[in-house]
Amino acid sequence: MCAKIAQWDLIQKRYDDLNNQLMDSSLDRSKRQSAQKELAHLTHLLKKYTQIQAIQTQIDEMQQQIGTSQDADMVALFKEELESLALEKEQVQHALDEMIVPPNEMDERSVYLEIRAGAGGQESALFASDLLKMYTNYALKNNWRVSVESQSLTDLGGFREVVISIQGDDVFGHLKYESGVHRVQRVPATETQGRVHTSTATVAVLPEAKEIDVTIDPSDLRIDVYRASGAGGQHVNTTDSAVRITHIPTNVVVACQDERSQHKNKAKAMKLLQSRILAAQLEKDHAEMSKLRKDQVGTGMRAEKVRTYNFPQNRVTDHQVDVTLKNLDMVIEGNLEGLIEPLRIKERDDRAAQFLSQFN
Repeated sequence: MCAKIAQWDLIQKRYDDLNNQLMDSSLDRSKRQSAQKELAHLTHLLKKYTQIQAIQTQIDEMQQQIGTSQDADMVALFKEELESLALEKEQVQHALDEMIVPPNEMDERSVYLEIRAGAGGQESALFASDLLKMYTNYALKNNWRVSVESQSLTDLGGFREVVISIQGDDVFGHLKYESGVHRVQRVPATETQGRVHTSTATVAVLPEAKEIDVTIDPSDLRIDVYRASGAGGQHVNTTDSAVRITHIPTNVVVACQDERSQHKNKAKAMKLLQSRILAAQLEKDHAEMSKLRKDQVGTGMRAEKVRTYNFPQNRVTDHQVDVTLKNLDMVIEGNLEGLIEPLRIKERDDRAAQFLSQFN
C-alpha cells in the first residue's frame, strides 16, 4: 500500500518534528522512548522511499534514451537495463509496503490459549477437545512448545475448559484472531437419529505478560489452596497443592492444579493472571482507540462468531475475512495456514491504511 506524494511530504514533516522533539532536553523518558521508536520507523520508510525515487529517476532517463537513440543495439541494451530497473523498483516497493505497518511488539510474544465449551453440552465439550488438538498440531508444525496449564475434563473425554501455553516466536501474531466463538455443525456421537446439531466453543488468546506490563499489589490478591481433583495420583489428590488466585480489583480468577507442588501451581497461576489482566487492558485500550478512530483494527479479543466448522460438508468458513475452505478434515488436523494467512494479510492492510490516514 503505497503512500501518495502528498503523504510523503507529511511523513517527512513528522520526521523533522520528531527530530526537533528529541533535541529538547526536558522531554521525559517515556515520551523520548516513544519518539525514538516512531522516528526509527519513519527513518526506514523514508530511506526506502528515497531509494524508489532514485530508481524512478534512472527509469525516466533510460526511457528518454530509448526514445532518442538511433542505434538498435544500444536501444536493446537500454531496454534490458530498463527491465532490470523495473524489477528492482518492484522489489523495493514490496519491501516498503511491508514496512509501512508499524511493528507490534505484542505479536512476537508467546500466548496462553484458553478453550471453553459453550452451547451444546457434551458435544460442545468434545468440540473443545477437537480445537485443542487442532491448535496443538498447528503449534507443533511451527516448532512451538505446547504445555497444558489447566484442564477440566468431562466423562466422555471432552473439555469443559482447557488452558495451554504456546511458547515460540511470533505466536500471538499468528493466533490472536482465533479469539471468539467457534461454531461446529455435525452429527454428535450421542445422536441416534443422525441429525446435525450446532454447538459452540469459545477461544481466548492472551499474549504472555512480562513483569513490566502488569504491576500487581500483593494486597489485591486473594489466594486459596485446595486439593486437586481428577487424574494425578495419590499425592496430588491428598494434599492442598491446587491454587486459586483472585485479583480483587478486576475480579479476574485463575486456578492451577496440574503440578504436584503448590509453589509451582502458584507460579503458573500468577503468570496466567498477569496475562489475563494485560489482555483486559489491551482490549480496553483498543475499545477507547476504536471509539475515537471508528475502526476495529487489531483487537483479536472479540466475542463474536469467528468461524464455522461444517463436518457433513467438510467445509470451514472464517467470518472475519469471508474465507471458505473445503478441507475441514485437514484444518482440524492443524493445517490452519489457509485461514490464518488471509487474517494476517487483512490486519496488515488495515493497519497500513490506519497508519497512512494520519498523513491525509
